[in-house]
Amino acid sequence: MSIERWSDDIIIVELQDDPTFTDDLTAILDQLEEQAETNVVLRLAGVSYVNSSNIAKLLKLRKKLLLGKHRLLLCEMDTKVWGLFLVTGLDKVFDFADDLPTALASLQLPVE
Repeated sequence: MSIERWSDDIIIVELQDDPTFTDDLTAILDQLEEQAETNVVLRLAGVSYVNSSNIAKLLKLRKKLLLGKHRLLLCEMDTKVWGLFLVTGLDKVFDFADDLPTALASLQLPVE
């Protein structure tokens, strides 16, 4: 996993397939305990599948960030992974961006 602090309130995380996917999300949740004032961008270019455990962790991360009035964006997603989000209706739950620059730009805009 690669975690990059892009600014004082934004971290970028590059995720890979399991088994590291679940471990990485757990590490991010732990890190947010110490740095609560953070928005998170998850780059999913290295992820070719997502299982129910991964989705549960993503939902937990989203909830934690929303409680702190922060955002989670998912970007650079494989078409198979995007299809899973569409089929399950999670495309209406999470915020997405096509690429990293778009994700970072959208975090700079006020949430409506």
